[in-house]
Amino acid sequence: MNIIESLQWRYATKRMTGQQVPDEVINTILESIRLAPSGIGLQPYEVFVITSQALKEKIYPIAFSQAPVLECSHLLVFAPWDNYTPERINHAFDYLNTVRAQASSVSERQRQFALNYFAGFSQEQNFHHAAKQAHIGLGLAVAAAALQQVDATPMEGFDAAQLDQLLQLPQKGLRSSMLMAIGYRSEANDWNLPLKKVRKPMEELITYL
Repeated sequence: MNIIESLQWRYATKRMTGQQVPDEVINTILESIRLAPSGIGLQPYEVFVITSQALKEKIYPIAFSQAPVLECSHLLVFAPWDNYTPERINHAFDYLNTVRAQASSVSERQRQFALNYFAGFSQEQNFHHAAKQAHIGLGLAVAAAALQQVDATPMEGFDAAQLDQLLQLPQKGLRSSMLMAIGYRSEANDWNLPLKKVRKPMEELITYL
């Protein structure tokens, strides 16, 4: 299937079978996240891949008892930076210069812009900016899963503070923003599967100027 057919195929999977998704499929989804664009190329988030059923069971009540948390093959936790710090920004640009084997005047101007720009916002504002970048990665992950005929259910419904403590994210300078359950739909049990996909008409969503 092409990208549009794949996105027509996908839906918000409410029940999964528990069947394991092959590593090569998971790795393609994760690589799509790694290759996702982000503001100034900083990639200000990390992704935790949860395969432990015992850990999923601990997350289940934190995520308001949503079935995909227990029934998925892999559960992704998107964890943006809790703040943009000079250390993090400098590390990102040092890595960029190492990979490109040069310290260009362009990258150094970008470095100074980033240092000055994010210094002008509060920690909470910077977290929300980082979370937006993580959501771009999540969007590509959803598409990558659909292209491989694998179900992916994004979830914002969870107690972030409790999940952060469970995964010890504050110690890493991170905060959770989204979950994504990856697995296979349960055709026998998912009430949402037979329902028709509903989206706005193109003319209500898109405006040409």
